[in-house]
Amino acid sequence: MNQALPLLVFDGDCAFCTRCVRFIERRMRRHPRIASWQSLDLAALNLTSAQCETAVQWVDAQGAISSANIAISRLLVFAGSGWRIFGFALMVPGIRQVSAVVYRWVAKNRDRMPGGTAQCALPQVERVAGKSDLGDTVATPEVRDSSPEL
Repeated sequence: MNQALPLLVFDGDCAFCTRCVRFIERRMRRHPRIASWQSLDLAALNLTSAQCETAVQWVDAQGAISSANIAISRLLVFAGSGWRIFGFALMVPGIRQVSAVVYRWVAKNRDRMPGGTAQCALPQVERVAGKSDLGDTVATPEVRDSSPEL
């Protein structure tokens, strides 16, 4: 792989994420290097598994990291042609905030997206004290004892 190209890091255990990567590879004539975080030396990229489990990561040629909706914006700008317009649009104040909300919603519900599976759900270990890594409140499931009373 060409080390001068940026790197898009995705969750290889997520079928929805993998489907999105396939779309990128098929539809974008110019795309970055793409790798699942599970196949990379994250420390060498200054990334953690927690970051990569909750959002796509963009590592530019100089090593600067962008996450979530900003990573998608940078991908679209990098892809050029018509994609570039959408990438710049996602960085416009106002639209950027809306794209962040949409990204968080999609990430939180990626197991329900087309091609998604139960393995796509955000890890439960990342949901501490009723909060997910995405800053959203998470309902803690009620645990019921189903054993018969004696």
